[in-house]
Amino acid sequence: MDIYTQLARETIEQFVLKEEIPQMEEVPLEIRTRRAGCFVSIHKKDGSLRGCIGTIRPVYKNLAGEIISNAVAAATQDTRFAPITKEELADLKIGVDILSSPEQIESEKDLDPKEYGVIVQAPDGREGLLLPDLPDVNSAQDQITITREKGGITKDEEIALYRFSVERHEEN
Repeated sequence: MDIYTQLARETIEQFVLKEEIPQMEEVPLEIRTRRAGCFVSIHKKDGSLRGCIGTIRPVYKNLAGEIISNAVAAATQDTRFAPITKEELADLKIGVDILSSPEQIESEKDLDPKEYGVIVQAPDGREGLLLPDLPDVNSAQDQITITREKGGITKDEEIALYRFSVERHEEN
């Protein structure tokens, strides 16, 4: 298990079992000195999604804060699911995606859904995000359509497009 998924798992387990979070001095230095947005994804061992929450850009002073906050939120605040229970903990697989800084692109021609995630932003600030390399997302048009829906942006609205790559960490 790598340090990123280990921190996310320990956070989820401590929070679900004791309503506590790891102390920052216990976190490896590499995670305490790095800044980036990240998403924590929780799947059941059968592959079905159980929770996913993240930050597009860094919100906390370090990546450890991002992982800890997003792990708790993915486990307890993803509105698509009930909070994770202690009985479920052994059946979960944790992923941490660390995002590069988003770069604005001209069109969907600059996207590759296997390589890049996408952010779709309306002029009023509404935005949606979709991570790269997701099952059943086979084209840039698929990415944009799904991302518009996630951001509450209709197909007729003008948008700005941004792409980003991820450093993906997953439990085996």
